[in-house]
Amino acid sequence: FSSRRRHTRYGTVTGVQTCALPIYQRLYLIMPFIETGFPGLVIFEPKVFGDDRGYFFESYNHQVFVDAGHEYSWVQDNQSSSVYGVIRGLHFQKGDKAQTKLVRVLNGAILDVVVDLRKDSPTFKQVFVIELTSEKKNALLVPKGFAHGFSVLSEMAEVLYKCDALYHKESEGGLLYNDPALQIDWKVPLEKVIVSDKDKVHPVLADLPVDCFF
Repeated sequence: FSSRRRHTRYGTVTGVQTCALPIYQRLYLIMPFIETGFPGLVIFEPKVFGDDRGYFFESYNHQVFVDAGHEYSWVQDNQSSSVYGVIRGLHFQKGDKAQTKLVRVLNGAILDVVVDLRKDSPTFKQVFVIELTSEKKNALLVPKGFAHGFSVLSEMAEVLYKCDALYHKESEGGLLYNDPALQIDWKVPLEKVIVSDKDKVHPVLADLPVDCFF
């Protein structure tokens, strides 16, 4: 194939011998990462190939992520099923047990929420929210140092996320989901919210212990 110009929603790619590139480099051109303004926090939107049989896409390709500067060794996959109105979070693991997460939705829709707890970050104590859905097939890469949670916007949602560190009960940390200082709109009416007893008693940001910051 000769060099050609490709117009995408993210810009124009020119001068690329597409068939001469290794497959992971060709995929990189059509599997963009979108910066959020929070250092290390990245949205991943894969290219989905569909026809009358259904669809195919790569939800994760190690080389594509590495080439974009996101190299992680995933050691644990977690999957949950939740009904409409459930809020899970805000969770993290402290210290050297902290986890990077790659979060996506297998079925349904969620509002994914993170709070930056990294003291040296320009977005320290700020909140980022994004809707992740099985229809969009988007994912959020959440680096160490964030509290993470989500609310279920569909009748039911199945969520899958990869972790680069194993679960460690003694290192569990939490931040109160409805802390007034965070002003998070979970997109669920108050009378429909379902929260575990455990998540109702996490401290607010102002009372978070020193060892919960990064």
